[in-house]
Amino acid sequence: MSKQQRTSIVGIILAVVVGVLVALAGSDGSRTVGSISVFALCGALAYLINWVAFVPANIAKTEHYFDLTGSITYITVTLLAAALSDELDARSVVVTVMVLVWALRLGTFLFRRVRRDGRDGRFDAIKVDPLRFLMTWTLQGLWVFLTLACALAIITGTDREDFGVVAVVGTIVWIIGFAIEVAADRQKSAFKQDPANDGRFITSGLWAWSRHPNYFGEITLWLGVAVMALPVLSGWRWVTLISPVFVVLLLTRISGIPMLERRAAKRWGDDVEFQEYVARTPVLVPRPPSR
Repeated sequence: MSKQQRTSIVGIILAVVVGVLVALAGSDGSRTVGSISVFALCGALAYLINWVAFVPANIAKTEHYFDLTGSITYITVTLLAAALSDELDARSVVVTVMVLVWALRLGTFLFRRVRRDGRDGRFDAIKVDPLRFLMTWTLQGLWVFLTLACALAIITGTDREDFGVVAVVGTIVWIIGFAIEVAADRQKSAFKQDPANDGRFITSGLWAWSRHPNYFGEITLWLGVAVMALPVLSGWRWVTLISPVFVVLLLTRISGIPMLERRAAKRWGDDVEFQEYVARTPVLVPRPPSR
């Protein structure tokens, strides 16, 4: 067994163990079906959907449906949580709608991008190795479950609170983050579709304020969901606040910004205009463009 295969197996095991631990914590105060908590059922479903989708993807050696499967997982898990949780209050309904709107929008956007570009370069070396490819799908199950943790705590929890000031603040934060993410994605798509911009990098719109405004929007909207969850968290369910922390770490330290920064440096690192853009533009948190 190669080192890469051992690493993949360890990654799969760790992804499952972390999911189980979060499921146990989130089950504290969760509604149940029989003797099983709805929160834990949602976590199991997140993994199951991705493992099932892995089978045909591995046979065809394709990543075309990876992002789409992620969105489907978000939608299915959220709907399951709502369906199995009685007496949904205003907070639960609003959070459910938030997740569904975000997942539908992002999933459609990413699927269209893959269809347009033909392939996702991130998977070139991964999809030819079954164990490594399986680890990637397993990590997506964990990604969905951890990201949804605060939302699931709200929807599946037995504690209900009035839709007060904290929930309003969280909703506003989510709306701001969602608007930024949508605007940034649309601006970049329009830029890339213009033949005059072939081989160039975007420096206009929100991309003049941040090198990754879409990720800033993503982090902000999940922070909004976490804020909404604060009044209904208790006991071990406080562990679900791992949601915004996980999103920040994932996008700023693991698969988001670091990967894209390396690609950009490799492609345009010797370009003086690119060097000036990097020097004057923050990597994540937007600020007005400097001259």
